[in-house]
Amino acid sequence: MGFLDNTSITVDAILTKKGRELLARGQNEFKITKFALADDEVDYNLYDTAHPNGSNFYAAVIENMPLLEAFVDENQLMRYKLTTLPKETNKLPILELPSPSLTFNGAGITQAVTPNTRNAPNETYTFTLFNADVANISLTGGGNVRKEQDFINAGATTPVFMNEAERKRSISVVGKSR
Repeated sequence: MGFLDNTSITVDAILTKKGRELLARGQNEFKITKFALADDEVDYNLYDTAHPNGSNFYAAVIENMPLLEAFVDENQLMRYKLTTLPKETNKLPILELPSPSLTFNGAGITQAVTPNTRNAPNETYTFTLFNADVANISLTGGGNVRKEQDFINAGATTPVFMNEAERKRSISVVGKSR
């Protein structure tokens, strides 16, 4: 891990295998069409509304913090994604799950997952099972079953951290609950 000098605007990106292939080919095949932003390295507790030099300096500590270099551990990066909500949004949507994990103690056992989004009723959810060889996922009450590649091609808003072999084994469903 290293730090970037934040005296200038820098974009530090790590390309996927496919991205590296397209970039290596040249011929304008590599085009960034979608991206996500996050602020994982920012500690907003450092925002100091009591700064002796006034409001121009409330965020001085945050603005002068070193930035982390990009790295590939999907469990550590982009945990706090920045998002854009419609202007008329008064409250942030909050995703609630009945349980943070599922445990299956044998074959043939099923469990239902019924998420709820507080402050945003009638949401549709995308459920992704990363390895369809060990379990199955289906919707009750209708919905669509899609392979993960469909979401990538459709420009999914959720980043996908799977290699090609994992994508082939994965399955996703879109609906209200599973």
